[in-house]
Amino acid sequence: MTTPGQWRAELARLGERLPPVVPPVAAYQPARRSGSLVFTSGQLPMVDGALPQTGKLGAEVSAADGKVLARRAALNALAAVDALVGLDAVAGVVKVVGYVASDPSFTGQPAVVDGASELLGAVFGPLGAHARSAIGVAALPLDAPVEIELIVELR
Repeated sequence: MTTPGQWRAELARLGERLPPVVPPVAAYQPARRSGSLVFTSGQLPMVDGALPQTGKLGAEVSAADGKVLARRAALNALAAVDALVGLDAVAGVVKVVGYVASDPSFTGQPAVVDGASELLGAVFGPLGAHARSAIGVAALPLDAPVEIELIVELR
């Protein structure tokens, strides 16, 4: 079982590292602390300043690709948390909200957002268990397929 202070080691074991914080595309902060909680703004699956894929799930983007993109968006959210308070300060994940740009016939939003949830579970172990919403939407900023928000609790 991982414990605070081992989160980075667990990311490395999974073959992941925290990317640089994605600069905001509008007037907001990537993350904000309130008491013992950190709330992230919605994070897109940006890689090196660009979206690796655009479009809607069930049309231009497959569910498998959407799941990978949700994982990347969760990494970007963790980077925002790390920049604000340091990843070692995280006691656990409270909630994940996943927005999935969906073709009207697509109903697999929960499976797509599993990309984020599974990463958080792998990194934080039982402390990564969280409440969650997986919401289908007509469009997301920059035509992103997914957007992920986190709420984490601090030690």
